[in-house]
Amino acid sequence: MIREHERAVLTRDLPEHGLQAGDVGTVVHVYHDGAAYELEFFALDGRTLDVVTVEADQVRPVGRRDMLHVRELSA
Repeated sequence: MIREHERAVLTRDLPEHGLQAGDVGTVVHVYHDGAAYELEFFALDGRTLDVVTVEADQVRPVGRRDMLHVRELSA
């Protein structure tokens, strides 16, 4: 289970939110012992882009070999 305040990686695109698999969010709430998570996604300047609730199978914990990658969001 991913804990609150830990980072998590999306495993699926969420086009309705402009998010893609591989985007990294911070867990702000854990629902039902890890059945779902509320994630906050930030721009690199610190602005909140979105807060999204996802099912457990839509995210994974950050791994030791993960590397951040920057992409520019469309307007």
